[in-house]
Amino acid sequence: MSELSFACLGARAERYAVAPTIVFRLRVAESTGEAVHCLALRSQIRIEPLKRHYGDGEAERLVDLFGERSRWGDTMKPLQFAHATLMVPGFTGEVEVDLPIPLTYDFDVATTKYFHGLEDGEIPFLLLFSGTMFLQGETGFSVEQVPWDKEATYRLPVATWREAMDSIFPDAAWIRLRRDNLDALARFKSRLALPTWDDALEALLAERVTDE
Repeated sequence: MSELSFACLGARAERYAVAPTIVFRLRVAESTGEAVHCLALRSQIRIEPLKRHYGDGEAERLVDLFGERSRWGDTMKPLQFAHATLMVPGFTGEVEVDLPIPLTYDFDVATTKYFHGLEDGEIPFLLLFSGTMFLQGETGFSVEQVPWDKEATYRLPVATWREAMDSIFPDAAWIRLRRDNLDALARFKSRLALPTWDDALEALLAERVTDE
Protein backbone atom coordinates (compact mmCIF):
# COMPACT_ATOMS: atom_id res chain seq x y z
CA MET A 1 0.00 0.00 0.00
CA SER A 2 1.16 3.50 -0.80
CA GLU A 3 1.31 6.26 1.80
CA LEU A 4 0.48 9.84 0.81
CA SER A 5 0.97 13.06 2.74
CA PHE A 6 0.00 16.61 1.85
CA ALA A 7 1.25 20.08 2.75
CA CYS A 8 0.26 23.57 1.68
CA LEU A 9 3.49 25.49 1.06
CA GLY A 10 1.99 28.88 0.30
CA ALA A 11 -0.56 30.82 -1.71
CA ARG A 12 -0.54 33.73 -4.12
CA ALA A 13 -3.00 35.98 -5.91
CA GLU A 14 -3.16 35.11 -9.61
CA ARG A 15 -2.66 38.43 -11.40
CA TYR A 16 -3.59 37.26 -14.90
CA ALA A 17 -6.84 35.42 -14.20
CA VAL A 18 -10.15 36.60 -15.69
CA ALA A 19 -11.72 36.48 -12.21
CA PRO A 20 -10.24 36.90 -8.71
CA THR A 21 -8.24 33.74 -8.01
CA ILE A 22 -5.98 32.47 -5.26
CA VAL A 23 -3.49 29.72 -6.13
CA PHE A 24 -2.50 27.33 -3.34
CA ARG A 25 0.88 25.63 -3.70
CA LEU A 26 0.61 21.99 -2.62
CA ARG A 27 3.26 19.37 -1.97
CA VAL A 28 2.14 15.76 -2.42
CA ALA A 29 4.52 13.11 -1.10
CA GLU A 30 4.49 9.32 -1.34
CA SER A 31 6.77 7.69 1.27
CA THR A 32 6.96 4.01 0.24
CA GLY A 33 8.72 4.54 -3.10
CA GLU A 34 5.72 3.59 -5.26
CA ALA A 35 5.65 5.20 -8.71
CA VAL A 36 2.47 7.27 -8.97
CA HIS A 37 1.29 7.36 -12.58
CA CYS A 38 -1.25 10.10 -11.86
CA LEU A 39 -3.55 11.29 -9.08
CA ALA A 40 -7.12 12.49 -9.51
CA LEU A 41 -7.25 14.73 -6.47
CA ARG A 42 -10.34 16.19 -4.82
CA SER A 43 -9.96 19.00 -2.31
CA GLN A 44 -12.42 20.46 0.16
CA ILE A 45 -11.30 23.75 1.71
CA ARG A 46 -12.78 25.14 4.93
CA ILE A 47 -12.21 28.30 6.93
CA GLU A 48 -11.77 27.81 10.68
CA PRO A 49 -12.70 31.26 12.02
CA LEU A 50 -12.26 30.41 15.71
CA LYS A 51 -8.52 29.95 15.17
CA ARG A 52 -7.65 33.65 14.98
CA HIS A 53 -8.04 36.88 16.96
CA TYR A 54 -10.44 39.66 15.91
CA GLY A 55 -10.15 43.37 16.63
CA ASP A 56 -13.16 45.44 17.66
CA GLY A 57 -13.62 46.84 14.16
CA GLU A 58 -13.59 43.34 12.68
CA ALA A 59 -16.05 42.09 15.31
CA GLU A 60 -18.44 44.91 14.39
CA ARG A 61 -18.31 44.03 10.69
CA LEU A 62 -18.90 40.33 11.42
CA VAL A 63 -22.06 40.84 13.51
CA ASP A 64 -24.33 39.94 10.57
CA LEU A 65 -22.43 36.69 10.13
CA PHE A 66 -21.81 35.49 13.69
CA GLY A 67 -23.76 37.82 16.00
CA GLU A 68 -22.25 39.56 19.01
CA ARG A 69 -18.79 38.50 20.18
CA SER A 70 -20.26 36.97 23.36
CA ARG A 71 -22.08 34.38 21.23
CA TRP A 72 -19.17 33.35 19.02
CA GLY A 73 -18.51 30.16 20.95
CA ASP A 74 -21.87 28.89 19.64
CA THR A 75 -22.22 30.73 16.31
CA MET A 76 -18.69 30.82 14.86
CA LYS A 77 -18.62 27.51 12.99
CA PRO A 78 -16.30 26.42 10.14
CA LEU A 79 -17.22 27.96 6.78
CA GLN A 80 -17.17 25.96 3.58
CA PHE A 81 -14.90 27.84 1.20
CA ALA A 82 -14.41 25.71 -1.93
CA HIS A 83 -14.43 22.31 -3.61
CA ALA A 84 -11.78 21.75 -6.26
CA THR A 85 -10.41 18.96 -8.42
CA LEU A 86 -6.91 18.62 -9.84
CA MET A 87 -5.06 16.07 -11.97
CA VAL A 88 -1.64 15.62 -10.39
CA PRO A 89 0.97 14.36 -12.90
CA GLY A 90 3.03 11.25 -12.30
CA PHE A 91 5.80 11.33 -9.73
CA THR A 92 7.98 9.23 -7.46
CA GLY A 93 8.76 10.62 -4.03
CA GLU A 94 7.06 14.00 -4.09
CA VAL A 95 5.73 16.67 -6.41
CA GLU A 96 4.58 20.28 -6.09
CA VAL A 97 1.44 21.48 -7.87
CA ASP A 98 -0.76 24.58 -8.03
CA LEU A 99 -4.40 24.45 -6.94
CA PRO A 100 -6.28 27.51 -8.29
CA ILE A 101 -9.43 28.60 -6.43
CA PRO A 102 -11.72 31.22 -8.05
CA LEU A 103 -13.21 33.79 -5.67
CA THR A 104 -16.49 35.67 -5.60
CA TYR A 105 -17.29 39.18 -4.38
CA ASP A 106 -20.96 38.32 -3.90
CA PHE A 107 -21.97 39.61 -0.46
CA ASP A 108 -24.78 37.05 -0.30
CA VAL A 109 -22.01 34.45 0.16
CA ALA A 110 -20.90 33.98 3.78
CA THR A 111 -17.19 33.62 2.99
CA THR A 112 -17.19 36.96 1.13
CA LYS A 113 -18.73 38.69 4.16
CA TYR A 114 -16.10 37.05 6.33
CA PHE A 115 -13.10 38.03 4.16
CA HIS A 116 -14.38 41.58 3.70
CA GLY A 117 -14.76 42.01 7.45
CA LEU A 118 -11.09 41.32 8.17
CA GLU A 119 -8.54 44.12 8.42
CA ASP A 120 -5.25 42.21 8.52
CA GLY A 121 -3.64 39.09 9.94
CA GLU A 122 -4.24 35.61 8.57
CA ILE A 123 -7.18 33.40 7.60
CA PRO A 124 -6.94 29.84 9.01
CA PHE A 125 -7.73 27.21 6.37
CA LEU A 126 -8.16 23.45 6.59
CA LEU A 127 -7.63 21.54 3.33
CA LEU A 128 -9.17 18.05 3.19
CA PHE A 129 -8.12 15.63 0.45
CA SER A 130 -9.58 12.58 -1.24
CA GLY A 131 -9.42 11.10 -4.72
CA THR A 132 -8.07 8.23 -6.80
CA MET A 133 -4.43 7.28 -7.28
CA PHE A 134 -3.13 5.24 -10.22
CA LEU A 135 0.08 3.35 -9.45
CA GLN A 136 2.54 1.92 -11.96
CA GLY A 137 4.13 -1.35 -10.85
CA GLU A 138 6.07 -4.22 -12.40
CA THR A 139 2.92 -6.14 -13.28
CA GLY A 140 0.87 -3.20 -14.55
CA PHE A 141 -1.34 -0.54 -13.03
CA SER A 142 -3.26 -0.60 -9.78
CA VAL A 143 -5.80 1.80 -8.34
CA GLU A 144 -6.03 3.05 -4.77
CA GLN A 145 -8.30 5.56 -3.06
CA VAL A 146 -6.82 8.48 -1.16
CA PRO A 147 -7.77 7.98 2.51
CA TRP A 148 -10.31 10.44 3.89
CA ASP A 149 -8.05 11.45 6.79
CA LYS A 150 -5.53 13.26 4.58
CA GLU A 151 -5.45 17.00 5.30
CA ALA A 152 -3.26 20.08 5.56
CA THR A 153 -3.54 23.46 7.24
CA TYR A 154 -2.56 26.88 5.98
CA ARG A 155 -2.90 30.45 7.26
CA LEU A 156 -3.58 32.73 4.30
CA PRO A 157 -2.58 36.39 4.76
CA VAL A 158 -5.62 38.67 4.45
CA ALA A 159 -3.44 40.83 2.20
CA THR A 160 -3.29 37.98 -0.36
CA TRP A 161 -7.10 37.82 -0.57
CA ARG A 162 -7.27 41.60 -0.93
CA GLU A 163 -4.60 41.55 -3.65
CA ALA A 164 -6.65 38.98 -5.61
CA MET A 165 -9.76 41.15 -5.33
CA ASP A 166 -7.96 44.40 -6.16
CA SER A 167 -6.55 42.81 -9.32
CA ILE A 168 -10.11 42.71 -10.72
CA PHE A 169 -12.03 45.21 -8.54
CA PRO A 170 -9.46 47.89 -7.58
CA ASP A 171 -10.68 49.89 -4.58
CA ALA A 172 -14.21 48.62 -5.22
CA ALA A 173 -16.76 45.94 -4.37
CA TRP A 174 -20.14 44.97 -5.74
CA ILE A 175 -23.52 44.06 -4.37
CA ARG A 176 -26.47 42.31 -5.98
CA LEU A 177 -29.75 44.25 -6.32
CA ARG A 178 -33.21 43.28 -7.51
CA ARG A 179 -33.93 44.65 -10.98
CA ASP A 180 -36.67 46.97 -9.72
CA ASN A 181 -34.29 48.50 -7.17
CA LEU A 182 -31.60 48.87 -9.82
CA ASP A 183 -34.09 50.57 -12.15
CA ALA A 184 -35.19 52.93 -9.37
CA LEU A 185 -31.59 53.78 -8.56
CA ALA A 186 -30.88 54.40 -12.25
CA ARG A 187 -33.85 56.80 -12.47
CA PHE A 188 -32.63 58.63 -9.36
CA LYS A 189 -29.12 58.88 -10.81
CA SER A 190 -30.44 60.15 -14.15
CA ARG A 191 -32.85 62.68 -12.56
CA LEU A 192 -30.02 64.31 -10.59
CA ALA A 193 -27.54 63.96 -13.48
CA LEU A 194 -25.10 62.14 -11.22
CA PRO A 195 -22.06 60.75 -13.07
CA THR A 196 -21.49 57.51 -11.10
CA TRP A 197 -23.35 54.91 -9.04
CA ASP A 198 -21.25 55.91 -6.03
CA ASP A 199 -22.54 59.47 -6.38
CA ALA A 200 -26.13 58.20 -6.49
CA LEU A 201 -25.68 56.12 -3.34
CA GLU A 202 -23.94 58.96 -1.53
CA ALA A 203 -26.84 61.28 -2.41
CA LEU A 204 -29.37 58.74 -1.13
CA LEU A 205 -27.44 58.26 2.09
CA ALA A 206 -27.17 62.00 2.57
CA GLU A 207 -30.96 62.32 2.14
CA ARG A 208 -31.49 59.59 4.75
CA VAL A 209 -29.23 61.35 7.27
CA THR A 210 -31.02 64.66 6.63
CA ASP A 211 -34.43 63.01 7.17
CA GLU A 212 -33.29 61.50 10.48
